[in-house]
Amino acid sequence: MRRRLAILTSGGDAPGMNAAIRAAVLVGSDLGFSVVGVRSGYQGLIDADFIDLGPDDVIDAIRRGGTLLGSARCPAFRTREGRDTARRRLADARLDSVVVIGGNGSLAGARALADPEELGRQALSVVGIPASIDNDIGHTRLAIGVDTAMNTIVEACDKIADTAAAHDRAFIVEVMGRECGYLAMATSIAAGADVVLFRESGKSTDTLVGEVTDALVELRSKGRRRAMIIKAEGVQVSADGLKSRVDGALASRGIAVETRVTVLGHIVRGGRPSATDRLIATRLGHAAVRALAAGQTRVMAAWSPGRLPAGARWSSADPRCALIDLDEVLAETARLLDVASPEAQWRAKVFDEMGPVLRL
Repeated sequence: MRRRLAILTSGGDAPGMNAAIRAAVLVGSDLGFSVVGVRSGYQGLIDADFIDLGPDDVIDAIRRGGTLLGSARCPAFRTREGRDTARRRLADARLDSVVVIGGNGSLAGARALADPEELGRQALSVVGIPASIDNDIGHTRLAIGVDTAMNTIVEACDKIADTAAAHDRAFIVEVMGRECGYLAMATSIAAGADVVLFRESGKSTDTLVGEVTDALVELRSKGRRRAMIIKAEGVQVSADGLKSRVDGALASRGIAVETRVTVLGHIVRGGRPSATDRLIATRLGHAAVRALAAGQTRVMAAWSPGRLPAGARWSSADPRCALIDLDEVLAETARLLDVASPEAQWRAKVFDEMGPVLRL
């Protein structure tokens, strides 16, 4: 009997999701799978909202941002009853393989969907693909969408820098990243920012206000006509609150600096995916479907993770992709967000040391 493959996207959209869908459809079709798209993520599984997908349906998907399958929150899937319903829908449609494209919550859903104790005798294989602009997923060098988001932020900051210099202003630019400050860190270097603020530093609001104030005073003493502070949204003080506190601190020191706030918000999620995101998404989609065809399940296809955790293995389909158990992926993600992983600690340490360097 011909195997049948379902593809779903879940959680926040990320540029490159469509490229991953396209790759999964093309590779799946070539391997003899019948491929079905699931609309609206896990809610679509529960509702059996399925559409047939063939190569002609995804021919231009690689160029498009967002997700052609849509995404939605699904509280029902967090319950055993909801997951059992989703599995029944898959069984009724004779779908025995699932590719889940999304972030931390989506991958947790993939693990739960293929839980052996809940599955019983039902045959179901599930492989995850990391897609999150925040780059907050463990054991993958980059998630789908990160590169495009960084390019969007850098382009916006370049434009802001022009007007900042023209009017002798300091701009506080807030970027996405509630629990992970990777976007703020990486783009602060690429955009030539003077200060970067991120949650993982663990610094108090008073300390952050002091650092920004001192930086602006220092830059003004050097005759700099513009200043740029990049702030991750996960920092405990809001951008407007930070501006107010910094304005007060500058006034108390008799320093006149005009400050402005720009919150980039969801503009960072959108847009056509970069070439890098298209390539990563395509290669991860290829590796994921090849893994399913080889009988793998409850793993994530990771991009160039470096040292592999115990039990992980390199994909036989791509030397830059690895297959890592979802339990380990989610555990490492928790460590990353708790600043307990070596990667998160290294990031915080390096950027703390780089503070004075950014202002040279």
